[in-house]
Amino acid sequence: MNLFNHQKNNHKSSNHKNSNREKSHREKLNEVPTDVDLSELERDSRYRVFSGGMSVFVTAVLVLFAVFQLYASLSGRLPQQILRYGHLGFAVGLAFILYPATKKSSRRRINPLDILFAAAFLAVIAYFIVNFKALQLRAGDYTIMDTVMAGVGLSLVLLACWRVVGPPIVIIALCFILYGLMGSRGLIRIEMPGFLAQRGYLLPRILTHLFITTEGVIGNPIGVCSTYIFLFILFGAFLEKTGIGQFFIDLANALAGWAVGGPAKVAVLSSALQGTVSGSSVANTVSTGSFTIPLMKSLGYEPEFAGAVEAAASTGGQIMPPVMGSAAFLIAESVGVPYPQLMLVALIPALLYFAGIWIMVDFEARRKGLKGLPREELPPTRPLLLRKGHLVLPLCAIIYFMLSGFTITRSALWGVLIAAVVPFLRRSTWVSPRQVLAALPLAARNVVSVATACATAGIIVGMVTLTGLGQRIGAGMFQVVGGNVFLGLGCAMITSLVLGMGVSTTSNYIITSTVAAPILIQLGIPLLAAHMFCFYFGIIADITPPVALAAYAGSAIAKGNPFKTGVNASKLAIAAFLVPYMFALNPKLIMIDGTFAEALPMILTALVGLFGIGGGLIGYLNAPIKSYWRLLLIAGGLGLLIPGTTSDLVGVVLILAVYFFHLRRGKGARPPTAAAE
Repeated sequence: MNLFNHQKNNHKSSNHKNSNREKSHREKLNEVPTDVDLSELERDSRYRVFSGGMSVFVTAVLVLFAVFQLYASLSGRLPQQILRYGHLGFAVGLAFILYPATKKSSRRRINPLDILFAAAFLAVIAYFIVNFKALQLRAGDYTIMDTVMAGVGLSLVLLACWRVVGPPIVIIALCFILYGLMGSRGLIRIEMPGFLAQRGYLLPRILTHLFITTEGVIGNPIGVCSTYIFLFILFGAFLEKTGIGQFFIDLANALAGWAVGGPAKVAVLSSALQGTVSGSSVANTVSTGSFTIPLMKSLGYEPEFAGAVEAAASTGGQIMPPVMGSAAFLIAESVGVPYPQLMLVALIPALLYFAGIWIMVDFEARRKGLKGLPREELPPTRPLLLRKGHLVLPLCAIIYFMLSGFTITRSALWGVLIAAVVPFLRRSTWVSPRQVLAALPLAARNVVSVATACATAGIIVGMVTLTGLGQRIGAGMFQVVGGNVFLGLGCAMITSLVLGMGVSTTSNYIITSTVAAPILIQLGIPLLAAHMFCFYFGIIADITPPVALAAYAGSAIAKGNPFKTGVNASKLAIAAFLVPYMFALNPKLIMIDGTFAEALPMILTALVGLFGIGGGLIGYLNAPIKSYWRLLLIAGGLGLLIPGTTSDLVGVVLILAVYFFHLRRGKGARPPTAAAE
């Protein structure tokens, strides 16, 4: 499935006892299903696999793309528009080369028509780069050639996005273009009803606005992609190729593999660590799930629960600082906050999210009597840290540089450099220089899907700014909800979940922040909290049925029912459905207009609330509990999550009452065993 036929990094084992133990453990973990095809779940994994001279050529182009991006970041000399056009030219051109038009198209040979599409788009990009200064001088008075080239470029962007990302976002973009054409002065003389009414525009105006100005395909989304996002994708590629990602898994096993329900807790920890630099819930589920899901099943977890644990944990990786997913950089740029501040804001909700999953996993393991792995099968923590602990330096460096006031670009560049060098600090972690360099084409390939999505999302943003649709929808929805904050939050949640079905997180955030966030802002929700709310629910769409791609990936590995896996994943990730409401209604939780000291009581009550909800949903505390007690636990947990002293007191009383009642009951009860199950 890999374009360059590189095998996953495997460290050389030394002869001492601990290394043999670690090797045995890893061999056991690698006993995974071989028929899980990521391309069936994510369109951007459906790329062509070349051989011979074509493989060399494509690899060279990918390396050139990566070098171009590094030069632009290091020099800072390229004008903004040229950098964005260049980035887009590489991404869209490679989209036609790397990705077949349909599922039935060959993934071994390239279609001559795809070469024609790629060449045509490069010609369009060359035209706009060469005429860069002239276009600036005749802004608003574009020639026929400018308009034609803009039309060709826009069409090819949409076509490339359709094959790489999928039809949903393309269809949405086309609907926005159609809306822009409708009006009394537009190409389509149809008046839209109510607050949707607008003047309308002719096709040349829309084409030039979307492809030439910085409010369309080369707008803010592609600008962020060509700078921050690419560098952090490169950082993630270096972590993968140098074995640092495997170290995270080994560390998670050493820390939690022995505990009750060990493999499930390993999944939570390893996905949180790896997910910080991953922009894909599905890819993270497949990579870490290949290790953790078979182990969970072997210890007695049901396939649907095992797949759900990994899917929920992997999805949460996108909200876990310091890096998070690609959309996080768009939030910082859109809202105008420094990224280090965004990291601190996102930290508390992320920890609550993973705490909620951890609590649910623990209750399920205790309910089923599932023990952890024997310590002799796990890599010992201290020797592992002594031999490979230095591999955590790149992640620590990223955090240090960001918090020290370095720009995002400089922090990422230092992180990339340290990730490339750090394996060579000790012989036990050495890798071949060729393997390190393989990170360059890998990052370039991985950014293609993000770039095409950002370019298409830029079309949506461009049409919203041109027509003023964002303000119109915000005003219209404000009238519909009648100023009710809860109703407004519910509408924004549903919008984000629906739009997130089959759409990448980056695309989802751009759309929802354009359409739904203005509603929340008009309702009095702070700007950053509103954008974070949309961001969270866009991510959760990956585990929310009916289109729960991350859950489907987990079920494919676990050999379980996809829908049941999605339901279980949604249940495990209950914190993700509740915490956004908490910080939207009380922004002090994420330290907006408040301090950590003010947030701490809310954090503690939230943890107790998640404890109650987790016990109620699983049906276990220190012993199995009946349905009416479960309802009381859930009610108590929800009471603690609702801001207010009265609700907190009621919640505490309910949870304590149920807990102490079952504490007495559970003293004489024998814990279940996995064998009995």
